[in-house]
Amino acid sequence: MPARLNAHGQPIGSPLPDWTPRPGPARVTLDGRFCRLEPLDADRHADDLHAAFALAADGRDWTYMTVGPFNDLAAYRSWVTTAARADDPLHYAVVDGRSGKAVGTLALMRQDPSNGVVEVGSVSFSPQLKQTPVSTEAQFLLMSYAFDELGYRRYEWKCDSLNEPSRRAAQRLGFTFEGVFRQAVVYKGRNRDTAWFSILDAEWPQVGKALREWLSPDNFDPAGRQRRSLSEVRASAAG
Repeated sequence: MPARLNAHGQPIGSPLPDWTPRPGPARVTLDGRFCRLEPLDADRHADDLHAAFALAADGRDWTYMTVGPFNDLAAYRSWVTTAARADDPLHYAVVDGRSGKAVGTLALMRQDPSNGVVEVGSVSFSPQLKQTPVSTEAQFLLMSYAFDELGYRRYEWKCDSLNEPSRRAAQRLGFTFEGVFRQAVVYKGRNRDTAWFSILDAEWPQVGKALREWLSPDNFDPAGRQRRSLSEVRASAAG
């Protein structure tokens, strides 16, 4: 597509005549089939979350987080109490639909309503949540909230460039890798080169459709095993 030129012959971006600033994320509850997202609350969620994280064999799940690991419930509850008060990041608890217990957290952060940009971050999933339909649905619910309800243009995912599980998760969910910002962050006394990923509003219909198809009851057998992987669903749609 040829570049748009202004009156001076300079290339410029596509016009957005109908764009208006979007609302900021709110403390809402988002319901799905496998889970729901609730605004993080220390009294409602801290005990369940600490118990879920305690099921991990070691502290490796906190290596690439800016916080943790936490030595005891009191330390974790203190962090949740502070985090729950913040508007940015705005933290949500992932509540398992079967047990009714909180099993992980994630947040909408670096909120830029004027430009319609927001990042999903502070993703902390317990062993009960990892590699389950609940974890995928939790991500889908927050994406759908940002695009379908708030009308954002860009949804970001960032992680330590050395965090391979996070990079794989982003690409599985449909994010596009955009590159690495070198020496972007200092945390826990060490350097972080940050890998950037995004989904744009024009890409969301296809990304969201694949996620909805993967999460549908028809994609799971009576034992709860997936019939098709998300990558297979996406490849089928592309074909």
